[in-house]
Amino acid sequence: MKRIYETAAYGPQGACFWADTVPVMDWAPLAAPRHAEVAVIGGGFTGLSAALHLAQDGVEVALLEAEHPGYGASGRNGGFCCLGGAKAPHALLRQRHGAEGLRDWCQTERAAIETAAGLIAEHGIDADTHSDGETLLAHTPRAWRGFAESAEAMPALYGVTPRLIPQEELAAEGLAGPFQGAMTTPLGFALNPRKYHAGLARAAQAAGATLHGHSPVTALRRAEGKWHLTTPEAVLTADRVILATNGYSSEDLPDWLRGRYMPVQSSVIVTEPLTEMQRAAAGWTSRQMAYDTRQLLHYFRLLPDNRFLFGMRGGLTATPRAQRAISARIRREFVAMFPAWKGVTIGHEWAGLVCLMARLTPFVGAMPEHPGLFAGMGFHGNGVAMGSHAGLLLADLVQGKPARARSPALLQTPPSRFPLGRFRRALLAPAYVGAALFDL
Repeated sequence: MKRIYETAAYGPQGACFWADTVPVMDWAPLAAPRHAEVAVIGGGFTGLSAALHLAQDGVEVALLEAEHPGYGASGRNGGFCCLGGAKAPHALLRQRHGAEGLRDWCQTERAAIETAAGLIAEHGIDADTHSDGETLLAHTPRAWRGFAESAEAMPALYGVTPRLIPQEELAAEGLAGPFQGAMTTPLGFALNPRKYHAGLARAAQAAGATLHGHSPVTALRRAEGKWHLTTPEAVLTADRVILATNGYSSEDLPDWLRGRYMPVQSSVIVTEPLTEMQRAAAGWTSRQMAYDTRQLLHYFRLLPDNRFLFGMRGGLTATPRAQRAISARIRREFVAMFPAWKGVTIGHEWAGLVCLMARLTPFVGAMPEHPGLFAGMGFHGNGVAMGSHAGLLLADLVQGKPARARSPALLQTPPSRFPLGRFRRALLAPAYVGAALFDL
């Protein structure tokens, strides 16, 4: 594998709280050569959703996960099943794809949430769901002034009307903090991502999909009309392949992918359970999933057991020194937002990789010049809903059957390459500086 971060960036990266909430689950490695109609590389939300929907359609599908189940971003994200998937603002999407293209994308965002909710309901997954939509908190007066225009556009784009909450009413809503106001959109919900992941895995296996863990694909080549996927113990051949590795992708699987994605680290802390007095002291008693309007945003929520989750972007490197620095920084920013919790115990801390694309939009489609090879990736930190939906779209795409859900043009547009090739991480430093200045 050829990857652009230090090896540590692809490792466990701390103690993930979600791992403590589910029984240990493992999938046997691919131990002998075999053939499948469709091979899926990557066992996260996208890969499992694709495998599940394919198996339900009677397709023979084998999934290969490099590590244990839930190892990557699907097992260690913040658990926000919400609108998102693209980092490109609406104005840019309208410029590229027109007003209709923008509406198609917004409806796909909503459909992605419905896909995840439908999977949870259909398969009886107990994922600790909560939160009535998502709440966006203005970190500056300028940001608050922009909420009125955003709220006015929501009914046409998403079919819902958000609720604006002025600063003086935040405390009564249990949303106290250094915020200028809030906008709650009644779409989406929070969940335990590891429980959701485990439920998808059980459903995929019950439908007939074969799931293999500890089976990293070290080579991918096409010969005699088949794809050959090499793993440490055996080779899997397949008629078609879905690549669902997102930020944990490799530059040479296949070579076409080189430079077309940008892994970015994200960091999370979770406190020990907060008492009623502690919650009241901070004025945060809401169980809404929330995030602020910074470019380098913070995302946070009160969990069902009264722990508090707080996340933000991670470091530029995964060296021990950088990891210590980001660990100190996330604590500083947590305390700056919630000073009443300065002395609370942080019980868990971890990091993982999200995936950005040069056009700031996801890719869910066929890889050009690679017959039978498809990919779903680049969810920009919002892969719970969009990754699940991408799996559904890919399952239909690889079968060549009528799509169960509409796929907007922007999803199918092949990603362009970042400048600087394997040194493209250097682009992050000035981008972060610019974003921090914009956030002032």
